[in-house]
Amino acid sequence: MKRTALNGISMLLKDDNLRTLHGWKKVQHILAYYKFLLLIICIFAYFIVYNIYGYLTHKNIILYTALVNVVAGEDLIRQLEGDFLDHLGVDTSKNAMKLYTNLYLTDDELSVYHEYTYASRMKIQAAIDGELMDVVLMNREAFDAFSQSGYLYDLKELLCREDPGLYDLVSSQLEKNIVILEDNAMDMLFDDSLTYSAKTREAFYGIDLSRTKLIRQAGFSDPVYLGIVANCPRIDSALDYLRYLYTGA
Repeated sequence: MKRTALNGISMLLKDDNLRTLHGWKKVQHILAYYKFLLLIICIFAYFIVYNIYGYLTHKNIILYTALVNVVAGEDLIRQLEGDFLDHLGVDTSKNAMKLYTNLYLTDDELSVYHEYTYASRMKIQAAIDGELMDVVLMNREAFDAFSQSGYLYDLKELLCREDPGLYDLVSSQLEKNIVILEDNAMDMLFDDSLTYSAKTREAFYGIDLSRTKLIRQAGFSDPVYLGIVANCPRIDSALDYLRYLYTGA
């Protein structure tokens, strides 16, 4: 496209007929013979401006966090997002945090959020596969779903290895759950005489945030759990976030 645009501009400058025309006749000549060229030049200019704008406004994403089955008001969202960046003292003109909202996972067909479950599953899977989801704040149903799917770190193992001091701070709030290593769910689709069976492993895949100041003040009636996604590439930021929720919020 770049070469086409440059060649076209060169042709336009060498057009002898164009040099003899003036005013509206020159405009008519250009529109009559160079419509395609003008379109190419406009598209080329758009991509140049778009790329320059993207370069100048690009921000480094420090952390990707998701709220799943958790409905947060404006104040809580500000505390979970902007206040965390302020707590870190980072330059917000160059750094940002991504907070996913409106994600719901439920098997309850009577739930008002049931119709959003399929779309939410697709978004969650795509974000995890793309390493664009680091921390999840969720209710018990979502915590069970994330754990059983093998999406979450064993937090006891992670914290003991990466930050023993933080482990001491939150250890009493660690929550066990199971990951399903294998099961016969597919076999049951073809043989309804089978009963469900699964091989599982239990570990500390979540932390109950109910006692933290921020979550307590939000007034949730049920516990809110934090999990760290198993393929999270921003472990340091995820641990900073956990520390912020317990000490800085």
